[in-house]
Amino acid sequence: MTTVRVLLADDEHLIRGALAALLALEDDLVVVAEAATGPEALAMARAHRPDVAVLDLEMPGADGVSVATSLRAELPGCRTMIVTSHGLPGHLKRALAAGVRAFVPKTVSARQLAGIIRTVHAGNRYVDPELAADAISAGDSPLTARETEVLELAADGAPVAEIAERASLSQGTVRNYLSAAASKLGAENRHAAVRLARQRGWV
Repeated sequence: MTTVRVLLADDEHLIRGALAALLALEDDLVVVAEAATGPEALAMARAHRPDVAVLDLEMPGADGVSVATSLRAELPGCRTMIVTSHGLPGHLKRALAAGVRAFVPKTVSARQLAGIIRTVHAGNRYVDPELAADAISAGDSPLTARETEVLELAADGAPVAEIAERASLSQGTVRNYLSAAASKLGAENRHAAVRLARQRGWV
């Protein structure tokens, strides 16, 4: 029997611990490392070289898609999957563009998740059917990945300085991305841009 080495990354300790305990019941799955932030997930992946990285979409330091992008470049043998409670179409499209092999809502059972990890390890894809249908009906976003990321960070009303720190960008660059996003969406300001993008399922 092939043993699948798994990295779990989720900033919610309770969820991460519960997943690790449940996956430990599977004979062929071994959780070799856990992480609570994006940078920690990258460090753990470099140290332990898992077969599959199960990444939360929203983590401090770097989101799951950003981590998946880095892993694709640094550890091409590590397949990635996103587990999220925010399954918006824009997130799914970003994830697939980054080479993520599965996109799964946190509502899946541990047994389903174990099966999806095996599917991903075997080189196949899995996208939750409802998320896929939503993505198709939402249409293509005119925003770039960076514009989408910055707009998502602005969604809770965070000031430019905080967005810049979280995205590892200069404040001027953040303002440029917000302005470009608002212009593409025909919005008067960033708040209107967030509202429009949310209505269309792009953030």
